[in-house]
This record gives sequence, structure tokens and C-alpha cells, in this order.
Amino acid sequence: MKLRLGNWIGLSAIVVLVDQLTKHLVRGELRTGEVIHVTDWFDLVLAFNPGAAFSFLADQAGWQRWFFVALATVICGWLLRLLARHQHEFLQPLAFSLIIGGAIGNVIDRFVFGAVVDFLYFHVGRYGWPAFNVADSAICVGVTLMLVAQFRESRHAPIQEKLS
Repeated sequence: MKLRLGNWIGLSAIVVLVDQLTKHLVRGELRTGEVIHVTDWFDLVLAFNPGAAFSFLADQAGWQRWFFVALATVICGWLLRLLARHQHEFLQPLAFSLIIGGAIGNVIDRFVFGAVVDFLYFHVGRYGWPAFNVADSAICVGVTLMLVAQFRESRHAPIQEKLS
């Protein structure tokens, strides 16, 4: 089954919708900093991250908000071009679609709240992974799939192509 560009963009839209719906639900149930213990190793929290992954640049004066919006816009534009070029493949456009959907989900947060809404917190005792969200997960899975696709492609490339 070969998918078309519209199908891949539809997948990005689904990622955005699921991301925004889950963030909306968590914002309706929790106040900032509040925690719901789900298991010994997983909590739901409500945090607003003005930075990027691992709160990178979160302590800046606010310029980072627009920097990350611009960066996500440029990356999404580049990925949309790649998506159009590879739309009849599977792994690459799947990866691109997940990254695009995740990036748009987080850009929406930056416009609306000035920061990204995070709510999934995994931990062992008091040591934990920084809180994240569905968009972050989609981006991570997408980047992983993109790397896998690149390794598979380079492994199957003719030897002459590898040498040039």
C-alpha cells in the first residue's frame, strides 16, 4: 500500500490533535507543579517549559520562544519538501510526519502559553527523566526512524555510490 502526501500530512495532523488533546486534559485536571502519582515510576505533572529539550535555554529572557518557533518552522518546511520527495516510501515519510506533527504541537504551545506544556514524568526514586509530552515523543520516535531509514538505505546502496 503506497500512501500519498495527503495521508502523511494527515498523520502529522493526528499527532498534533492527540498532543493538544492530552495537554488540554492535563491542564484541566492539574495546576502547575501539581503531581498525580500513577505508579512507583510514573507521574502525571503539569509543567511549562519555555526552553527546549532538557529545559535548554529555559532561563533566558524570552527570546528563545521565537527562536524555537522560527527553528521549528524552518525544519518543518524542510521536512515537508523531503516528505513530498519520499511520499511513496514508508519509513522516511513516517519519520518526517511524526517530527512535523510533534514540532507543530509544541509550536502551538509556544504561541498560546509562551512555553511547551509537559506532563509525562518517569522516575526511579527521586531521579527522573525531564517531563515531556506526546509531541516530544513523536519527535523522538520520528528522529529514530529517520536514522534507521538512513542506515538501511546506506547499507543497501551500491558499493560505487558508497565510494563517491
